[in-house]
Amino acid sequence: MPSATQTTSVSTWNFWAGWIMSLVSGLLMLLDGAMKLVKPPQVIEATTKLGYPESIISGLGIVLGVCTLIYLIPRTAFLGAILLTGYLGGAVASHVRLEEGLFPTLFPVVFASVLWGGLVLRDPRLRALLSLRS
Repeated sequence: MPSATQTTSVSTWNFWAGWIMSLVSGLLMLLDGAMKLVKPPQVIEATTKLGYPESIISGLGIVLGVCTLIYLIPRTAFLGAILLTGYLGGAVASHVRLEEGLFPTLFPVVFASVLWGGLVLRDPRLRALLSLRS
């Protein structure tokens, strides 16, 4: 009889594929957060077009950077994925409110899926939790 505390292993391929997905998406999120701190004209224009005042752009960059760092630390990755999902959900809501079309609305959903996919591939506990097999 298997133990209740039995852990599942992750193949080398899954482990590295998960880390590559996590690092690429994490680096893109860190780049986005850094651009919000630097505030080039394109970032200011895009953010104000979404209806947000210029005064909150730096705050958004800090929040995004902190959430992404939390995601990239293995011990806190699950919390980071939840926080980034909330952040990207806000992006979806902003695009839906402005009726910007399918691509701008679905891109954050796809990006969140990549974040979670990377985490599922590299974390055996999460894979076991999501397993539909008994």
